[in-house]
Amino acid sequence: MSPRFDLAVDSFGAASVLDTPSSTGNGFNLDQPKVLVVDDHAASRMTAAALLAVEGYEVLEAENGPAALITVVERQPDVILLDVMMPGMDGFEVCHKLKQDEQTRLVPVIFITALNDRRSRIRGIEAGGDDFLTKPFDRLELAARVKSLVRQKRLNEDLDHAEQVVFSIARAIESRDPNTGDHCERLAAMGKTFGTFLGLSRSEIRDLMWGGYLHDIGKVGIPDAVLLKKGQFTEEERLIMNQHVLIGEKICQPLRTMHGVLPIIRHHHERWDGSGYPDKLSGNQIPYLAQVFQIIDIYDALTSERPYKKAFSIEEALNIINQETAKGWRNPQLVEQFIDFISYTQLKKTSSPE
Repeated sequence: MSPRFDLAVDSFGAASVLDTPSSTGNGFNLDQPKVLVVDDHAASRMTAAALLAVEGYEVLEAENGPAALITVVERQPDVILLDVMMPGMDGFEVCHKLKQDEQTRLVPVIFITALNDRRSRIRGIEAGGDDFLTKPFDRLELAARVKSLVRQKRLNEDLDHAEQVVFSIARAIESRDPNTGDHCERLAAMGKTFGTFLGLSRSEIRDLMWGGYLHDIGKVGIPDAVLLKKGQFTEEERLIMNQHVLIGEKICQPLRTMHGVLPIIRHHHERWDGSGYPDKLSGNQIPYLAQVFQIIDIYDALTSERPYKKAFSIEEALNIINQETAKGWRNPQLVEQFIDFISYTQLKKTSSPE
């Protein structure tokens, strides 16, 4: 196995740091957790700050919504205690803005509400709030809820960072082969439009789009002498290249959010008649999303120019796909749907005003 691949897999151990022995009384082994208390009443802020300070947190304070938004960006707290009723920008608006921002969406928000204020709780959920507390604070409840959400935030950040690492690897793989151009971008875009045409669910369409970027990520473990070879592979080189689907699956397997993409990564080179790889699956043994993705991948490769081939026209590409279907390589029904999809998109282009 390539040493580059070992490094890629090892990079996903980040989440395990939360299980190491703690160096603080709160059970956190990283930097001191920061809690932002947002309340227009100074006395309420002081009460929450005193309780949290005893528990070992670094406490930040903001007296209104705009100040809170600035503090979140500048100081990056781990949890926000947010009062609902504030003049000007209330807590709901603050929370909504935070959850819409890519930089701050992972910061948990605990709304501070009046006792049995059901309406505020419903609005808080709609705004994206993560938890609720009532005044006056119970010290043990406050400590337990904040501690739980700090841990959740850091786990989410580890997952978010791991996903970014995976996509960065995929980008690096694409850049190693300058001949592919924007292949991944095109696959993601077509995955979205063809998936919508087929009536797939939102999560299935997302998996198709992610498959566009990640289907060949396993090529990080293929030696350059094979990956970048011009001309025909020897049988031994072909077997080495075929390993990329297994390597790619192993890279993405530790991430739960990638589970829907794994069948695409592993099986996008299977064939309807069982002559593909790695498992020689046939017919509907091949996961459906892998079948859908495979057609998109082949179509883009055919209609794109490469140093060793010209770009085929749409008609020529569909003719080649039909020929492969006649050989038994593709799902005939799905190919027919894809041809209908291409016809539909072409008709839409010609009929739309310039």
